[in-house]
Amino acid sequence: QVQLVESGGGLVQAGGSLRLSCAASGRTFSSYVMGWFRQAPGKEREFVAVINWNYRTYYTDSVKGRFTISRDNAKNTVYLQMNSLKPEDTAVYYCAAASQRTGWNTVAYEYDYWGQGTQVTVSS
Repeated sequence: QVQLVESGGGLVQAGGSLRLSCAASGRTFSSYVMGWFRQAPGKEREFVAVINWNYRTYYTDSVKGRFTISRDNAKNTVYLQMNSLKPEDTAVYYCAAASQRTGWNTVAYEYDYWGQGTQVTVSS
């Protein structure tokens, strides 16, 4: 069982930055694929970024060059550094953990555990 708790969301102006954190419980954190998803009002949850156990990363096209996912296995924490934020980045951001690697794990049903989400609002 893994519990995930996100933090770091908030209100920021366009062009600004935020750093999201996701703290995980459990002793096997280092073996999980960790991903970030987001869901805007009226839209489906969408993949944002993923980091594998071997630190390989993959991003959705709309955030490439602006967002960076990282993990600190000693702290059982995964991060999402978000720079050059745009109003269209406004959403609830969710951290997720997958016990099985399936390609790049870009689909929500491939994840076993989810956090409660943290709101990110980017004003224009």
